[in-house]
Amino acid sequence: MADMPVNLFRRGLAEGRQQIGLWNSIPGPLVAELLAGAGFDWLVIDTEHAVTDVPDTLAMMQAMAPYPVAPVVRPAANDTVLIKRLLDLGAQTLLIPYVQSAAEAEAAVRAMRYPPRGIRGVAGATRASRFGTVADYAARAEEELCLIVQVETDVSVDRIEEICAVDGVDALFIGPADLAASMGYPGKSSHPAVVARIEEAIRRITAAGKPAGILTLDPAFARQCIDWGTTFTAVGMDLSILGQGARALSSAFRG
Repeated sequence: MADMPVNLFRRGLAEGRQQIGLWNSIPGPLVAELLAGAGFDWLVIDTEHAVTDVPDTLAMMQAMAPYPVAPVVRPAANDTVLIKRLLDLGAQTLLIPYVQSAAEAEAAVRAMRYPPRGIRGVAGATRASRFGTVADYAARAEEELCLIVQVETDVSVDRIEEICAVDGVDALFIGPADLAASMGYPGKSSHPAVVARIEEAIRRITAAGKPAGILTLDPAFARQCIDWGTTFTAVGMDLSILGQGARALSSAFRG
């Protein structure tokens, strides 16, 4: 029989060590493999704000598998069927968008767990169970699964403590862009009021005993968030890196 795949990202959270991540929004295994070898601790395969869809994630996770990097998959919504499909394909860490209450967090937990603790549908020959070769997979799956919920509205920040208290929630992730929009500052994540709210959220998450994470494309702000207490910090996005590099190269020859 096969061993249960180890979730290195979950272990990093438990150890409290800083894990630096990157967003992978370009679909397909080629870019995923390139990023997997770039030295990051974790990569988000995004299916919410990207053309990447559930079947695409399989080849992307396979491309990352030979590298010491943890894939984190973001489904398009807090949806039982989407969560089930991604878990069956072998995703071990899910980043659930737009969780605004303990009830919504509990729904995500139930979708992650097999009965009687949850409602995840049971299948035999899946990549998650190494095609049925992991002994007692259904009973042991939770050992290596990790659930991150996104707090990305003013309302969800108000409810941080009750979300943190939900059994099965492993970490909370702040979405600055949606938070800014919900506060009345769309497109202005660096507004002082938004920055203050982000600092408050990070401190409250960590005070409640959960790891805090964030995505920011501003290196200085990323370091500030680390100082405030984030221990899984995404510092870039593939599309942004490509666009910035292309524009810089074009400017260098047109200047």
